[in-house]
Amino acid sequence: MKTYSRIMGIPVPKLTMKETIAIIDQVIDEHRSELFHVVTLNPEITMSCQHDTQLRNIVEEAGLLTADGMGIVMVSRLKGNPLPERVTGCDLLLQLLQASGPIARTYYLLGASKETNQLAAEEIERSYPGAKVIGRQHGFYGEHEEGRIIAEIGRLRPDILVVALGAPRSEQLIHRYKSVLNARIAMGVGGSLDIIAGTVKRAPAIWQKWNVEWLYRLLNQPSRWRRQLILPRFAIRALMYKDKN
Repeated sequence: MKTYSRIMGIPVPKLTMKETIAIIDQVIDEHRSELFHVVTLNPEITMSCQHDTQLRNIVEEAGLLTADGMGIVMVSRLKGNPLPERVTGCDLLLQLLQASGPIARTYYLLGASKETNQLAAEEIERSYPGAKVIGRQHGFYGEHEEGRIIAEIGRLRPDILVVALGAPRSEQLIHRYKSVLNARIAMGVGGSLDIIAGTVKRAPAIWQKWNVEWLYRLLNQPSRWRRQLILPRFAIRALMYKDKN
């Protein structure tokens, strides 16, 4: 039995959330010298990989891919090589924050607005005793500030670098500076900091259960309609794509 399912040529591991957490826990505990890049693969990134060779290389070189979104999972099922479940960036981050141990894991938060970044850090410190925010930087910084920010992350050496700059900017930044970030894990998390901060409300559990979280977001944020157009395009192209599973 294959341990992955190809989605438009990209091999996505057949991992549950529990198995994904176990891999990340192991990487952190082993104190590896190399940064472990986790890419939460959604339809938008998958589509971009079809024409953006740099992004495709970043995805292929990542330490781990997760199925971020029901669209990825549904395509795998319809093509007869199903992924077990979706492992979104938001859910993955929340699960990691809930982890408890004798020593709190350290986090650096990079991205989102100044207010959201601060509120997210405060909420993490307040609600997750197993997590410690040792540094943070909002995402609206000038290009000339990037060197200072990267140097700060490298000096602080967080266990987990959370990057919320949007795709593919998050993935590009992690890949570009992976040799100097000195983090054990780095992952792009989309709008997860907005959800943690409470500035954006996540879909209720029933919407998530029925896999229509995208519709809830669209109804609450009508300005997202252009982005949502990628979903049917992705489904059609991915189903027609001749993957070699």
